[in-house]
Amino acid sequence: MRLCRGVQPVMLGIVLSWFVVGVTCADDWPQWLGPQRDGVWRETGILEKFPAGGPTVRWRVPLGGGYAGPAVAGERVFVTDRVLPEGASNPVNPFARDTVAGKERVLCFNEADGKLLWTHAYECTYTISYPAGPRTTPLVADGKVYTLGAEGHLCCLDAVTGKEVWARELKKDFGIRAPVWGFAGHPLLDGRRLICLVGGDGSTVVAFDKDNGKEIWRALSAREPGYCPPMIYEAGGRRQLIVWHPESLNSLDPETGKLYWSEPFTARVGLSLAVPRKLGDLLFITAFYNGPMMMKLDAKKPAATVLWRGTSNSEKDTDKLHSLMSTPFLENGHIYGVCSYGQFRCLRADTGERVWESLVPTGAADEKNRRWANAFIVKNGDRFFLYNEKGDLIIAKLSPRGYEEISRAHLLDPTNTAAGRKIVWSHPAFANRCVFTRNDREIICVSLAK
Repeated sequence: MRLCRGVQPVMLGIVLSWFVVGVTCADDWPQWLGPQRDGVWRETGILEKFPAGGPTVRWRVPLGGGYAGPAVAGERVFVTDRVLPEGASNPVNPFARDTVAGKERVLCFNEADGKLLWTHAYECTYTISYPAGPRTTPLVADGKVYTLGAEGHLCCLDAVTGKEVWARELKKDFGIRAPVWGFAGHPLLDGRRLICLVGGDGSTVVAFDKDNGKEIWRALSAREPGYCPPMIYEAGGRRQLIVWHPESLNSLDPETGKLYWSEPFTARVGLSLAVPRKLGDLLFITAFYNGPMMMKLDAKKPAATVLWRGTSNSEKDTDKLHSLMSTPFLENGHIYGVCSYGQFRCLRADTGERVWESLVPTGAADEKNRRWANAFIVKNGDRFFLYNEKGDLIIAKLSPRGYEEISRAHLLDPTNTAAGRKIVWSHPAFANRCVFTRNDREIICVSLAK
């Protein structure tokens, strides 16, 4: 049980008074996209607009490189990074797959003041493109924290002490090479199964026992595993594990790995990445080059049919939505997402018809090269918090009527480089009425309390 921040129950009368005055409790953000893995921040008591001088920074501490967002659970903050040996550096060309020595680390900080509580480090030579550091958000559950490094180091650690419970090396264990841009599919915990995107013949997706790391089942074959996090949705009277790799969109039984249905969808350059999103009986995916596809899920059995597809295979001549890394948000019959060159768009979910677009949320209007311009989308109440690649946090209303910006604050300076511009591509965490975000130099906690 989580206690309300600042409240110390010392006698029955005080406990009962909580129900009278309606105290609001703080929430964790223990995994990718939050507690329910849906990109919704459900805390209340959040500010309506940023103060003139910007929100209060509660703490900031140094950090190494990486794209991995933080997780917040049990008054602790978990994040992964990478540090290089003294005098070493990453290749000037981020696309190069040079061999570069270094260490990946899992770090645990005290949520209240940013004090470093423990570090778990291991040697990790990089062979991937864009080698700043790890990609996946830690997953925290039942006193354990699970992390997946960019070269396939899968770790289970004691969340209190940082002691290793078990570990796997996916490249060695499955005889595979790291994907071009590293292992990036955020693991999914389902009961005792830790479900991970792996790769290889018959092992594109693998379920491990969360307590000992032993394999429970493996499924699917593809030339490349892609980078898309596995998701579980209820449809057709079954819980369906959705796995999108660069050759097809697939539904499996999460308990056994048995295939329910599969729809061919070729994603160029292995770029199956943005999380599949469900809205009612609709299931939506979107790719940078190949655009979107909308599936209609059967109401009576685990099956699906194509409702519509995009008609363009071009990153520039886009007709609907060609997302790269930003997870779209679906609600009230519409899709909100970021297209290939930073166009924040609204589409009709039933047809894919474009309703409006704006370059304001991503800040792409000011860039000569807008390729891959990005903003992450999280909903809170009746508005959205958009965190863009410039390090700006935006409060906005999104509706079919258009984009309505309410307030904006600069949180962090972008420290990495992509497409000739400075960027920060790390998804923030929202917990305890704060936002936690990082670049390649530091992690900060910023109060968003009303």
